[in-house]
Amino acid sequence: MEGMTLTTFALVRHGQTDWNAERRLQGATDIPLNDVGRGQARDAASALKGHAWDVVVSSPLDRAAETARIIAGELGLTVAKHIPELIERSFGRAEGLQAGPELEALRIADGFQGGESDHHAASRGLAALEALAQEFEGQRVLVVAHGTLIRLALSRAIGRTLGNVHNAALNLATYDASGDWQLEYFNGERVSADVDA
Repeated sequence: MEGMTLTTFALVRHGQTDWNAERRLQGATDIPLNDVGRGQARDAASALKGHAWDVVVSSPLDRAAETARIIAGELGLTVAKHIPELIERSFGRAEGLQAGPELEALRIADGFQGGESDHHAASRGLAALEALAQEFEGQRVLVVAHGTLIRLALSRAIGRTLGNVHNAALNLATYDASGDWQLEYFNGERVSADVDA
């Protein structure tokens, strides 16, 4: 893709919340960061300091917005905007539940009763990222969002199913004007070229 303008994305899941620690599904429920999560956000900022970032955006849910404020502050930036399309996928009636029979009873194909489907969440998340790529073409964009939304959107983008996204871990991807996505780092680890689909 010589001569193709690349937009670089750092996609960071918010820091830990009490519900994360208790292994409860959060989804669209607005749960705040805990102190561990605030520390994770500061650690994420340290990992991101080696690069220049042009803009920071986030989901409007409190756990992502606070993570973004902490990271942006550590980088000498401000959060440019909160994007509703980056809100975590809704798990419907399953939100707040831990693994077990009650949760499994709510599971349906492609999601949970009353929740958003994998397909819809992937489409919504990827559309939000591609809109950012158009708005900030050729720039370095730091996005703070949510684990399932990042996982589903990146999986759709690269055509490969990814595992769970860790709290405050670096996921680095590039997008070019032809619509091609390349995932370079996932959960802080370099992705080898032979695993891209």
